[in-house]
Amino acid sequence: MDPRSRALAVLKGEKPDRVPWYGDLDYWLAYLRAEKLLPERYQGDGLYQLHRDLGVGFYLQGYLPVRARYEGVRVTEETSGDLIITRVETPAGDLRSVEKYLPESYCRAYEERFVKDWRDLRALRYLYEHTYYEPDYDLAARRYDLIGDFGLVLCYLPRSPLMEMLTVLLGIRAIIYIEADAPDEFAETFAVLKRKTDEASQIALHSPAECLMIPENLSSETVGKRLFNQYVRPHDEEWVRRIKEAGKFSFIHMDGTLKGLIREVSATGFEVLEALTPAPVGDIPIEELRFWLSADCVIWGGIPGVYFTDLVSDEEFDAFVIRALAVMRREPRYVLGVADQVPPRSRWERIARVAELVEKHGQYE
Repeated sequence: MDPRSRALAVLKGEKPDRVPWYGDLDYWLAYLRAEKLLPERYQGDGLYQLHRDLGVGFYLQGYLPVRARYEGVRVTEETSGDLIITRVETPAGDLRSVEKYLPESYCRAYEERFVKDWRDLRALRYLYEHTYYEPDYDLAARRYDLIGDFGLVLCYLPRSPLMEMLTVLLGIRAIIYIEADAPDEFAETFAVLKRKTDEASQIALHSPAECLMIPENLSSETVGKRLFNQYVRPHDEEWVRRIKEAGKFSFIHMDGTLKGLIREVSATGFEVLEALTPAPVGDIPIEELRFWLSADCVIWGGIPGVYFTDLVSDEEFDAFVIRALAVMRREPRYVLGVADQVPPRSRWERIARVAELVEKHGQYE
């Protein structure tokens, strides 16, 4: 069977010939491009051939199939050295965020978020109230031919309003203080974000993608049960239902610590919990993951990203993947994946090695 057939079989509750193997290479590719190490044949649409050559099923890089446009709002971005400064100018006030590019880790980190305290919420509401969305479906449609039998076509829905606040707009500290100090302002802002998130989600729902992911980036040391049950769960349950009604598969990206939330997330009805990171990097051993989830939930993940680097020996890498496959081949509810991404400086040979191990050790019992 090919990678696409294997994954679809698991998503449908059927048994393929071997455990499917899929990997998110986006972060590793960012490093290769930054260091000019990516061969020309893998540039552009060569991305899909790269997955074939490495034996890695394709499903990410996902994207939000929606374009945003603004009326009465000016959004600009400038780069100054390692800083990326985004400014939002509205009649209700101005906002600014500052991200710093970290060359040693090939990623960005926020130094300053848009919302500093409750007084910034009026401008944030104005920004969202004057943001309008249009379909951006072309890449999703093209990917069926580009991917072929080597993967799945997946697009994102927006994050839930609270998780967008946490990851981009406010950060967890500002959320806690504003919710306590200005509850009415917080509730009004949340309602605006919810309405606009639903508008964008409805457009993404009708994209050509067969799989739809809410990229919540949940980690239970940041979002506890109260915040999840009050703000995140109602939104996710609503959109899981709509995804199912549209005849598509629902995914959630949950790439942090698991124990504090995994049962609650599983109960929302998502068909796939993706990027699950087991011990020793996460907090649940690979053998125990199935006991924390509902029986009809697909477990997607298993290999912590650090295992693809030279910080782990070849022998330890092989032993861990074989151990994960020993668990996953017992029942067709797993997709072997990277938890969360293959990181910079990972070895090409290590990535390709997984397909060899799946061939040898991934056949179902």
